[in-house]
Amino acid sequence: MTGEAVKALLQRLQELQAERAEAYRLFEEGHRAYLSSAPRYDFPRYRQLVHEITLAFSGISWEVLRIAGRLRDELARPDLAQHLSRLQEREQEKLQLTAQLQLARQQAQDQPEVDAHQQEVRELKHKLIKTIEAISEILQDLKYDSEEVE
Repeated sequence: MTGEAVKALLQRLQELQAERAEAYRLFEEGHRAYLSSAPRYDFPRYRQLVHEITLAFSGISWEVLRIAGRLRDELARPDLAQHLSRLQEREQEKLQLTAQLQLARQQAQDQPEVDAHQQEVRELKHKLIKTIEAISEILQDLKYDSEEVE
């Protein structure tokens, strides 16, 4: 029974990660639309998008933390719960970097003559790639450590 419960929770985690990926896609799509509204940016629409995305990420995070708690406290799998805690830290970092990148892209668009803005965009993209790689590694570790459940 415990193995089945762990499997069900990890399946739900995969679904949540897919929801998170879709939220990022919508966030990026909305930001591109926002940038294309320059020079008279449609900030109210973008602010609404940010609000909706924030609610989505908050709900996903809450559920991932709930899964981690169940793995640790009810199913005696603190190893898997630890992976989820690390995942949440990296996902939070990814969201912060994404927001910083969006601001940097707007600055680079508004002031293309300022090389520092272009450089900041490049640096943030690099940090974002590294964070995404770290998330992939955590998910791989989680998969490996949970295979005994199957």
